[in-house]
Amino acid sequence: MRKALKIALLPLVLNLAMSIHGQTLGFDGQLIGWTVVNPSDPLQLQGGLRYLPEINFQLPLGKLALEGEASLNIWGSATYMSKDTLSIDRKIDPYRVWMKLSGDQFELRAGLQKINFGSANMIRPLMWFDQLDPKDPLQLTKGVYGVLGRYYFLNNANLWTWVLYGNKERKGLEIYPSEKNSLEYGGRVQLPLPIGESAFTYHHRTADPSLVLPSSVYNGESCPENRYAFDAKVDVGVGLWFEGALTRQTSDLLLFDNTSLLNAGLDYTFSVGNGITILTEALLYMQGEEWLANDQQLVFGGISLSYPLSIIHNLSAILFLDASNKELYRFLNWSMTFDRWSFYTMAFWNPDRYLLPGFEQEANIFSGAGFQFMAVFNH
Repeated sequence: MRKALKIALLPLVLNLAMSIHGQTLGFDGQLIGWTVVNPSDPLQLQGGLRYLPEINFQLPLGKLALEGEASLNIWGSATYMSKDTLSIDRKIDPYRVWMKLSGDQFELRAGLQKINFGSANMIRPLMWFDQLDPKDPLQLTKGVYGVLGRYYFLNNANLWTWVLYGNKERKGLEIYPSEKNSLEYGGRVQLPLPIGESAFTYHHRTADPSLVLPSSVYNGESCPENRYAFDAKVDVGVGLWFEGALTRQTSDLLLFDNTSLLNAGLDYTFSVGNGITILTEALLYMQGEEWLANDQQLVFGGISLSYPLSIIHNLSAILFLDASNKELYRFLNWSMTFDRWSFYTMAFWNPDRYLLPGFEQEANIFSGAGFQFMAVFNH
């Protein structure tokens, strides 16, 4: 019933847009087909289709503007394993359903939307409301339900505030999803620097372990959670950034109340041929009784390389190092981009245990070595 109500918002946004004179109305979409071949034992084969139809409109209102977007995520996949097991998944979900009112120095957006921020690119401590995968050439991610307001000052500083409601699934790096029918709220202040920018971010929510843990373990206790973060990025010929997030979650179910994530990275484009872009990051994950305590830790590193062979062809590679478990993850992508069509041939060679933070749902199909082929049509 709840999903039906969400999907019902799509024609409402369309009808509103069409009933207003002078609006700009658009319709486009993206059709994606993919195949994954994982010859490891057991053999795994997966094929799938995804369609993202989108309706959008813009309406000038004097010094203000009203915009809206409504899109669906229609997908299905079939996965075969060598033990003669075939699993079929299919779903239709709203992908984005939002409306935005904006002026010269502000915007207010409400609905199902993408909210992401931070300076890091590959292993992100500030992956709070999205699951953007650096390996995904399309950068698809689920949205969150809420209201986001932003105000832009004349000195290039800006202020974000948000209130989220009705997001019962885990978001970003969350261990437990949010409590049902509870409000989440937070804000972010971005400040300009002479050669870059910096920001402070805060978020509060109440987690609900009952959606993950069995009743024999969960004692019904609520888990208030506060997150604090600082990030900065500067350009000194080489792009440099730092991102740190501190999370305090009060619960007897957790071994440690405090989690600290620290990320540092850099990028640079070498003038070799058409230009080789290198990006590298390191992440330190710590848990303890106090903030920045190191009672338990994990260390990750990542490096990304990209080289355009031509306007159409591009080669890229990503390596992740799990230094704590001495594991290496390898990804290679050859892409071809045309006016409406894009094609991707990807290879991966990973450990049998797929433990990249934030992407555990990929554990089965992308463990071991294999290939993925993807075709994308944009209209």
